[in-house]
Order: sequence, then C-alpha cells, then structure tokens
Amino acid sequence: MAGKGNTKRKDKDRIVLKTGESQRKNGTYDYRWTDRNGKRHVVYAKTLEELREKEKEIEKNRIDGLKAEARYIVLDELFDLWKQLKRGIKDNTFQNYIYLYDTFVKPYMGKTRIQTIKKSDVKKFYNYLADERNLMISTIDGVHTVLHQVLQMSVDDEYIRLNPSDSVLKELKQSVKRKSEKRESLTVQEQDLLLNFLKNHKVYNHWYPIVAVMLGTGLRVGEVTGLRWCDIDLENNMVDINHTLVYYCHRQEKEKHGCYFNVNTPKTIKSVRQVPMLGFVKEAFLSEKQTQEILGAECKVTIDGYTDFIFINKDGKVQHQGTLNKAFKRIIRDCNYEIDMKGEENPVYLPHFSCHILRYTFCTRMCEAGVNPKVIQDIMGHKDISTTMNIYTSVTKEHKFSQFVTLEEYFKKQNNMTSSN
Repeated sequence: MAGKGNTKRKDKDRIVLKTGESQRKNGTYDYRWTDRNGKRHVVYAKTLEELREKEKEIEKNRIDGLKAEARYIVLDELFDLWKQLKRGIKDNTFQNYIYLYDTFVKPYMGKTRIQTIKKSDVKKFYNYLADERNLMISTIDGVHTVLHQVLQMSVDDEYIRLNPSDSVLKELKQSVKRKSEKRESLTVQEQDLLLNFLKNHKVYNHWYPIVAVMLGTGLRVGEVTGLRWCDIDLENNMVDINHTLVYYCHRQEKEKHGCYFNVNTPKTIKSVRQVPMLGFVKEAFLSEKQTQEILGAECKVTIDGYTDFIFINKDGKVQHQGTLNKAFKRIIRDCNYEIDMKGEENPVYLPHFSCHILRYTFCTRMCEAGVNPKVIQDIMGHKDISTTMNIYTSVTKEHKFSQFVTLEEYFKKQNNMTSSN
C-alpha cells in the first residue's frame, strides 16, 4: 500500500495536479513557484487548462533566463531607467527624446506591461500617430528611436525575448498613404517675394534681417538665434558658427523648470564652421545693428555665459523657433492677401514654410549655382556627404530639366525664324 506521502493531489474532477498546482475553494486554480532569486510567485486561472498554459509560459521564461518580475514592469518604469543610463548623446537630443516620449508614448502605452507589448501594438500606435495625430514620418521616426531603445534595453536585460518595435517603422513608411515629406525649398520667385515683402512692409520689416540671414547662410535655427555680434566679421565678411541656442519648452530637468534656454556645442563636429557672408546678408546685419541703435535696444540676457545676441525681441531677449514659425504664418497670410488684392494675372504666392525650409532653400540655391558638393557640405555643416549629395542630385536634376525647357523654347524660336525666311 502506498504511503501517504506518495498520494498525488487531485482536483474536484479527480484530475491529478502537478507540483505547485492547487485548486481553491471557489473552484479556480493557482500555481506557485520560486524564481532563481528565491522569490515566491503565484498566478491564478479559472480553469486548469488556462493555468497550464500560463505554466508553459512561465517555464519558457525560466528556461530562457527571463526575470519573473518582468511580468509586473510597465513601459514607463523602463523609460525612467533608460533616462538614468543613457549616455553619449547631446543634451538637446536627449531632451527631445524625453519630450517625444512624454508627449506621445506615455499617454498611449506608458502603463502597459512590457511583456504584453506585441508587434501589432506598436503598429497600431504608429498608425495612430500618423492617422489621428497627423504626425509627419520624421516625427514618428523620432518617437520610434526612443521607444526602440527602451524596448531594446528590455531585451538586453532579459525582460523580453524580442524587440516588438523591430522593423515596424519601415513597414509604416511603406504602407501609410500620405504626401511625400520631401522638403520643398522656396523658388527664386518665392524667395524674392518674401524678402521684398518684409523689406518694404511697415509691420513686418523688423523680421527682414533674420530671414535674410537664414536665406543667405543656411544656418540652423538654433545657430542663427544664438549668433552674437562677436561671431560675425563685417570686415572679412565671415560668420563664425561655434555654438547653438537650444530652447526647452515646459521641461523639468534638475533645478530648471518651465521654459528655458541653453547654449550647446553645435550639432556635429562638422557644424563648427565659417560661412562666407553674401552682400545682402551683410546688409541685413548692418540694418539690424542700425535699427537697434536707433531704438536703443540691447540684449538683456546671459545664457550659460553667452550674451550680446544679435537677434532679440522688444524685451531684449533671444528669439526661438516657435516665435519665428508663428511669425512666418502671419507673414504668409498677409503677403498672399496683398497679392490677391492686386488682382495680378498668374501671381506668385508664398507657400507655407518653416525655419528649416529657409535653410533648405539656401542649399538649393548653391546646388543650382553649381557649387561643389564638398563646399556645400562644409558650409551647411552636414556630417555625412550623402546628405549633401541627396539634395544636390535632386536639385540639379530638376534644374537641368528646367534649363532644357528653356533650351527647347530657344530652338523653337530659331526654327520659326528659319521657316519665315
């Protein structure tokens, strides 16, 4: 006769229970086990079949060396850990990652347990950003960068086996039907319209100098707003780029709260450069200097030891991208309204543009003028020549086609003259 110690436990249906399994008084089941760190755990299920499916997953995790406690960790907790450990990127890039996570990821899936996140969940999230939040692919790409890194840290720390965000962005780019995000520069006619409108408008003329500098140097917005009078050489016609001004909107970092500025080193090593000063750019600097002298305006801020900034507002504070883009919207609206009022035939209108479009426009003008790509790379501060070549190839191809249209008209004219003779 078998001893009592060898009697196998059974549930109410006389089914033999495995080690760790038990049936509760209400008929449900639980499974108890100890992880490799000696910590006790328990899971519950309504049926024995459901319980054993959970046991299979637990055992699979155990075999793969996954941490049992990962079942309780949510994405926000992993992101907080990522913030503590992340190194090797510029502060403004790091702060932008935090902004993207807090703005888009945290509200949507921050409280989701990481072991439950599937590839389909990430796909749904990116589709939501594209279709409902109407974000550009470039912005979603930034969201993907930080989310992918957080999830990859989970893989490296053995919380999950595979990164559910792998290849998802690539699939989105191929599947989402939307307008191309190709940055369109201003045409020569649009550029001239913008500069003439600002130069001669009694309300908007104070925006002319900074817009002219952006269109004539291709500086990034943080580079142009961070320019000091000591950074420009009006005698040798040279602009020295050695830092960038970064604006943090509604951030909380250490002792800093709300909106604030920092001065950082330029985006890349290539971004430290000197840009030749075109004639109209020099005139714009001189115009700004003269206006400030007449108004008695002066810079009243010091940021990380930097002061005497060139482009300031009426309060003597520095400008930032948000203010500029809002001003551009008003400028576009009123400029196009004036054109409508003139009733010209086939008028040229200002398209919607941003600070970066002005930088891209300057690069386009250099490409159209046939400037050597290596020179363009140096002036634009592109880290990789491929960035320059992508723009150069695209622009020169379009420019070549437009030139051939002019050439075709010339030949038609010559043929008509020959026929008439």
